[in-house]
Amino acid sequence: MPSLLLKAQQREITGKKVDQLRQKDLIPAVLYGQGLENSNLTVIKNEFLKVYNQVGASSLIDLVINEKQPVKILIQDIQKDPSTDEIIHIDLYQIKEGKKITTSVQLDFLNEAPAVKELGGILVKNIDEIEIECLPKDLEKTDEIKVDLSVLKTFNDIIHISDIKLPEEIKVLQSPDEVIALVTPPKEEEVVEEKPAEEIAEGEEGEEKPAEAGEKAEGEEVKEEKSTEEQV
Repeated sequence: MPSLLLKAQQREITGKKVDQLRQKDLIPAVLYGQGLENSNLTVIKNEFLKVYNQVGASSLIDLVINEKQPVKILIQDIQKDPSTDEIIHIDLYQIKEGKKITTSVQLDFLNEAPAVKELGGILVKNIDEIEIECLPKDLEKTDEIKVDLSVLKTFNDIIHISDIKLPEEIKVLQSPDEVIALVTPPKEEEVVEEKPAEEIAEGEEGEEKPAEAGEKAEGEEVKEEKSTEEQV
C-alpha cells in the first residue's frame, strides 16, 4: 500500500502559547529520529485525522514540511486531553531506510469464539496490540497479523502470542507466552431465598413488645390507686 501524504509547517511557538494554535484547528507536533535534531511542527487537524484514520500508527507516511521533499515517518505517539479526548500533541518519528524500527501494531481479530456462541462464555482480550521490530519496507506485512478466535472452543483454550502466524521478517518483542485472548465461564447469578410472606406475617403478629424502662406493666397503675383509697 503506498504511503499517504501529510503536510506540516515549522513552528516557532512553544510552551503554553501553543493553545493559540489549537484554537485555529492546528495540532502541535514534534519530529525526531536517530541522528536528527527535533523539529517543532504544526499539522492541520482535519488533514491529520484523515490520514491517521486510514493508516493508524503502524504504517509509513510521507511527511512534507514547508513544501519540501517528503520524508518517511511513523506516528509514534498521540497525546489527548483527558477531559475532551481531543488530540493536543503528536510525536512523529523519521525512519531511515534499511534500518530496523520498533513499533506497535493492532491485532486483527477474526471470527467468533464457539465458547462464547455455544457455551455463553465471556471473551477476554488481554491485549489488542503487539510490539514488533522490522525493516520499514516490511511494515505493510503487519496487515497479515490475524488472531483467529474460532480456536476458542472451550473455557480451557487460550491464544498466546506464540500462536500467531507471522511473516518471518516480523519479530515480536513480547514474551511468546503472553496471553492474547481466552473465554471465561458465564457469571452465576446469586440466588437469594426470599422468606414466604406468610411466615413474615406470623412473626410480626406473635411478637410482644417488651415494656420500656419506666413504663408500668398493665394492671400496676390500678393496684396503686386502690391502695390509696383503702388508706383514706
